[in-house]
Amino acid sequence: MKNDLKELRNRPNGNYIFDASWQDLYILTKHWKSDLLFYKDDLRFLDNLIDKYVIWISKEDDLENVRDIEKSIVKTTKECDVLLQGINKHLTHIEGLMEDAFKYDSHKFRTEHQQLENDITKFVKTFRTNRKEVFEVTKHLIESDELIRILTKAR
Repeated sequence: MKNDLKELRNRPNGNYIFDASWQDLYILTKHWKSDLLFYKDDLRFLDNLIDKYVIWISKEDDLENVRDIEKSIVKTTKECDVLLQGINKHLTHIEGLMEDAFKYDSHKFRTEHQQLENDITKFVKTFRTNRKEVFEVTKHLIESDELIRILTKAR
């Protein structure tokens, strides 16, 4: 899992978090916020996509799979909201440090920054899994013979 996390990072390797300026960390955190807002919109899209196709599901197994994916999307959306709250708090702390370098414990702040980055990286991995599952299930539903018959009869 650690190698997976390294692949998803948006910053240089090494001691970047502990060597970077407050302004650089601020810019990086603003990028995280922007990315998370995009992911939140995408999760809303995925949820709507599922809602549009769930009415065509006739097999109980397929319905159960879709319900599991919907639950995962709801959980991932909540995780995104928690991360966004954490980022907003983090941005406030960075702004405070840029005004007064002694306002917060620098080392503790940078450690928290690193933890936030790890949490975002795990979130992105979960998000990608959700997205893949939604597209697989909608593809399956679209390609299923039953859906084609239902749509043909509806005309």
